[in-house]
Formats: sequence, C-alpha cells, structure tokens
Amino acid sequence: MRLLKLVPDDTNIHFLKWRNIAMGISFLMIVASIALVAVRGLNLGVDFVGGQSVRVEFSGTMPKIDEIREKVDNIGLGEATIQQFGSDQAVAIRTALPEGDKAAADRAGKQLVDGIHKAFPAAKTGSVETVSGKVSGELLRTGVLSLALAMIAISIYIWIRFEWQFGVGALFALFHDVMLTFGFFALTQMQFDLNIVAALLTIIGYSLNDTIVVYDRIRENLKKYRKMEIIPLLDLSINETLARTVMTSFTMLIALAVLLWVGPDVIFGFTAAMLLGIFVGTYSSIYMSAPILVWLKVGPDSFVPRTSAATQGAERVTSKEDDDGAVV
Repeated sequence: MRLLKLVPDDTNIHFLKWRNIAMGISFLMIVASIALVAVRGLNLGVDFVGGQSVRVEFSGTMPKIDEIREKVDNIGLGEATIQQFGSDQAVAIRTALPEGDKAAADRAGKQLVDGIHKAFPAAKTGSVETVSGKVSGELLRTGVLSLALAMIAISIYIWIRFEWQFGVGALFALFHDVMLTFGFFALTQMQFDLNIVAALLTIIGYSLNDTIVVYDRIRENLKKYRKMEIIPLLDLSINETLARTVMTSFTMLIALAVLLWVGPDVIFGFTAAMLLGIFVGTYSSIYMSAPILVWLKVGPDSFVPRTSAATQGAERVTSKEDDDGAVV
C-alpha cells in the first residue's frame, strides 16, 4: 500500500527567492494590524471589561439590531452592546455591571433576562455571565503578560538550543503570528475573550514547533554542507521538511474548518483564531524565521556546535569533506 504524499520527495522550491517580497508584505500586515488595534480596538468580552452578558437566540426572522438595542435600552440598565453572535439568529447582549454587591448584580441579570423575554416572547436566553471590573482588569493584565512571557521564554530556549540568531528569528515569527491574529479580531470585531488568549497560546506553541523542525534541519545541514552558500542551504532545509509541514498543517486545517462549520457557537472565536494561526504560523516558519538568518549572517563559520574542545579536535582529525562539501 502506497503512502499518501502531498509533497514529492524531489521537491526543490526556491522559497528564499521571494524573501524580500514576503518580508515586505509581512511588515505591512504587522503595521496594519497595529493600526487596526489602535483605531478600532478589540471587542473585549465580559472577561476583560467586566459587566453582564447574555446570549439571545431568536426563532424565525431576527429583529434588526437597532430594534433590539432600543428594547434593551428601555429595560433601564444603561447603554447595551449588541453583537451578532455565531449564527444569523443569535446575538450577544452586554450591559455594564451595576454598583453594589453580588446581590445587585444578580438582580440586574434577572432584570435583563425578564426584559428581553417581555420584549421578545419567542426569544431564548442563556445564562447570564457576570464579571466584576476588578477581576476583568486582572484577567486582561495576566493574559497579556502570559503571551509576552511565553514568547520570551521560547526565544531564550531556542537561543540556548541553537544560537542567538535563531532565537531572534523565532521571536520575530511569533510576534508576526500574534499581531496578525490581533489585527484579524480588530478588523472583524469578533469578541475577544479568554478563549482567544488560549488560542493565541496554542498558536505560539504550534508555530514554535514548526519553526524548530525547520531550524533543526538547518543546523544539521550547516554542519553537513560547510561549503554551501546560506540561501541554497536554507532552501534545501525547508524543502526537506516541507512534506512534514504540509501534512501537519493540512490535517489541522481540515479539522478546524469542520469545527468552524458545525462546532458550537461558544468556541467559534477560538476556532477562527486557530484556523488563522495555523495558516500564518506555517507561513512564518518559512518566510519569517528562515530569511532572518540570512540578514543575521548565519553560516557554517558562525555556527559553533555545543561540544567539548576535545571532541571538536577529534572531529577535525577524523572528518573528511567530500567534493560537495559534506562531512563524512
């Protein structure tokens, strides 16, 4: 039985030929993402801004958003934020948290649900989610801190595992992936909550794994082909790992696409973030992390294997180079 191969064994794509164009496009996308977050902002969920939120599902034709907002404002809980959520028949209604203790919040939540049922008798409401402003602020700070620390720790690990140039390349690739995901949520105004933070951490882990696979092959080839120019060597390394990269990404994208289509609404944002993250993570492992090694002057002379001086001396005595520059 023949195994399925999405990438032939003799694939020889010159990826680095387009490195300047790819890097330019990535820089523009990063700048655009930062601008979108600064101008439009993120549609932060109750987890981060505090307040009360309830999901409302309508049967038949859903009323217009303006009509829903007018009815909800008449309930007397202040201005509400209303956003279509998951399907064409559902919305998420968020109101500010009332002053007082938990009992006041429970009364406001009951008032909100009762008011929705009175205005729209056929509507179905979920449970009311309540998060205090203090808790939400702490969640936002810890969420941002966890993302930053994860990226820094990963870069330090790669620095120790390989060389400092590899750590810089991995950090930039992770920054690229995270910022593009932020830009996507600022553009679409999908709700940004703790589920999305979990998705970002998962994206960082996936992108790191893909990058390390490529970096490990680059390191092996740097020791094996000492006379090869760096750009052909990087192309060779990427092509040698391309079959694994494509198969892994392809299977992940299929699973996430199905989950996005038929999955529950509560994980819609998480799945969308993961779907985008797998795509940009695969792209960055090829066109972000590898080209940076060219600009940082990585080559056989700058790569020092982490072995003892005695071992290195023995290798110089016993190793020979063939005509192609491979150590045998």
